[in-house]
Amino acid sequence: MQLRYNFRLYPTPGQRQALAKAFGCARVVYNDGLRTREEARTAGLPYISDGDLSKRVITEAKKTPERAWLGEVSAVVLQQALADLNTAYRNFFASITGKRKGPTVAAPRFKSRKDNRQAIRFTRNARFQVTPGGELRLPKIGDLKVKWSRRLPSEPSSVTVVKDAAGRYFASFVVQAPSQPLPETAAQVGIDLGLTHFAVLSDGRKIANPRFLRRAERRLRKAQQALSRKQKGSANRAKARARVAKAHARVADARRDFAHKLSTSIIRENQAVMVEDLCVKGLARTRLAKSVQDAGWSALVSMLEYKANRYGRTLIKIGRFEPTSQVCSACGVLDGPKPLRVRSWTCAACGTRHDRDVNAARNILAAGRAERLNACGAQVRPGHAPAQREEAGTHRGAA
Repeated sequence: MQLRYNFRLYPTPGQRQALAKAFGCARVVYNDGLRTREEARTAGLPYISDGDLSKRVITEAKKTPERAWLGEVSAVVLQQALADLNTAYRNFFASITGKRKGPTVAAPRFKSRKDNRQAIRFTRNARFQVTPGGELRLPKIGDLKVKWSRRLPSEPSSVTVVKDAAGRYFASFVVQAPSQPLPETAAQVGIDLGLTHFAVLSDGRKIANPRFLRRAERRLRKAQQALSRKQKGSANRAKARARVAKAHARVADARRDFAHKLSTSIIRENQAVMVEDLCVKGLARTRLAKSVQDAGWSALVSMLEYKANRYGRTLIKIGRFEPTSQVCSACGVLDGPKPLRVRSWTCAACGTRHDRDVNAARNILAAGRAERLNACGAQVRPGHAPAQREEAGTHRGAA
């Protein structure tokens, strides 16, 4: 399977200038290609092929005085910028014709030098290499110092140099990583994601919600206020903008580190992991939007998914409409919806006292086990038995 390995770069002032030049050239080629196709569409001309576009905005453009400086950077960087534009067009056309699943993809847009993220990509044709001294050698840029935190499992097929909003540089290697199956275990777990607790496991464990953004709000607010008081276009405003970006980067890094450690622990301890397929985009439109975005559920599920594939585990997603909070995990009686303020309840049929989140996690585990058996040809599980009307604990239509 293909994985990305990210490492921090520490370029010298001269290398930063060379990288800035490469970022700018890649951005210009991308914008020139987009502009050329837009002008052809406006004039009613046929769609320009990828090969013809490359000749116009790279090969022929280098011969003109206005774009002669494109020859000062690696040609692979320019070709890859144009490849990104072609991919964006293909995704756009596939989306509007219905061939691409998921949300509608917008048409390509022009890039700006003020974008928060700048990136260039080198493939094997560029002959980049990691030197014996542990530096990353890039054509027409030089040997960059890399902070290695682990070994690459194989020779990288490409490397992307990224500059983020905080002014940090990263090298992102694409490598072919072999699968590393862990020893099999009989343990299985269901996970109920929430806001009061970030995750509640079916074995009763509760993972506290770290709330990284909420904890950093005061520092972020002060940095943003200082930025708002600086004169636009001044050097002090640029410094204040960098401080705001660094504060946000610390929050994002802490959240990512937490998700990596939690997902690795869950995958190592369990042979099968069951999670609920939450509609995060819909929840982000409610009054809880800030807390939902701060939690980062999607990042955790994505990490669980690729780590399960790599380490020989099973990840099963339960449908978002499964009534996990309404069913008694002991007897299977459907007791109806309950408002969020109800954190514990007693089953009217069997008398079992349930913690709302732990009960939901156990129902997620049971539903995941049933789907796992069904995929192997076992009998489909029967539906839940609804409780009698007079036994329901809440009014109809309650959340």
